[in-house]
Amino acid sequence: MVKKLVKGNIALCEGAIAAGLDAYFGYPITPQNEVPAYMSRKMVELKKVFVQAESELAAANMVLGACATGKRAMTSSSSPGISLKQEAISYMAGMEIPGVIVNVQRGGPGLGNISGSQADYFQAVKGGGHGDYHLIVYAPANAQEMYELTYNAFDVAQKYRNPVMLLCDGIIGQMMEPVDFNKEPKTKFEDRDWILDGCKGREPRSVKSLLMEDGALEKHNLDLQKKYKLIEENEVKAELYQVEDAEVIIVAYGISSRISKNAIKQAREKGIKAGLIRPITLWPFPSRIIAKYAKPGVKFLSVEFSLGQMIEDLKLAVNGKCPVDFLGRAGGGIVSDKQIFEKLKS
Repeated sequence: MVKKLVKGNIALCEGAIAAGLDAYFGYPITPQNEVPAYMSRKMVELKKVFVQAESELAAANMVLGACATGKRAMTSSSSPGISLKQEAISYMAGMEIPGVIVNVQRGGPGLGNISGSQADYFQAVKGGGHGDYHLIVYAPANAQEMYELTYNAFDVAQKYRNPVMLLCDGIIGQMMEPVDFNKEPKTKFEDRDWILDGCKGREPRSVKSLLMEDGALEKHNLDLQKKYKLIEENEVKAELYQVEDAEVIIVAYGISSRISKNAIKQAREKGIKAGLIRPITLWPFPSRIIAKYAKPGVKFLSVEFSLGQMIEDLKLAVNGKCPVDFLGRAGGGIVSDKQIFEKLKS
């Protein structure tokens, strides 16, 4: 095991490769371009599959096809590209295909700019495509987590037969940090009785999302909801930072959580009892953890690089027990630790 100084985008590539990635399908867009560029060399060296698809739509559908045969496959893009992948992502959720999708977010809406953003929260956790479905959504806050959460994403996707999204941001994707490549490469995986690998000597299998028989689609949706409840019970992850005595609790994820920690240190030095709850899973959202700290005398502050998206889930978790305030910027704007500190003082 070695430690290297790498960009977050490269760390996630190595996490996927260590997890047993068989195929990567992508298309260039800033600020995730290091991912397809790195994979174009590394996957060929490993004698695995790399395809620069003709479009984002094609790349997502290639992941669907590869995963349906039992291979571990991944695609990545940045915000506008992820929008184009939504139809295939909805199909994957409906077909229960365990693919991994990476979004290294940029400013929007539209083509926007190439600055880091967190304005794709709604798209990631509220479905994004059509129908009643959920992705499991991880939000790494540093290059080490880019590596480790990507590594874990493939196992979790396979465990629940559900797509997993890494919702990153352009700052962490581009930031260089030391990463401890501490995971053993995976080479063996459990047999799956649903994959499409040829039906010689057995009954044919069907993996589809088109269910036309009367009541069949509703039953399928209800079965999916049972799975989502199981995921909510078992897969919530969050970091708690100085919350036990906190009178003001910031809720932030990704790069905004790191900036918030600096503000909390400044606030503590001035006698302001501030803390942080950092969702690592954006879905399932750590609602029960937040609810535990929603007590009289406590205030919450949602810090986001958007104009307010996660705050809706925060308010639902607090459920009216405490005041909830907001601080954010749009279009790739960065909230500084000074701004957060001034908000805490107010």
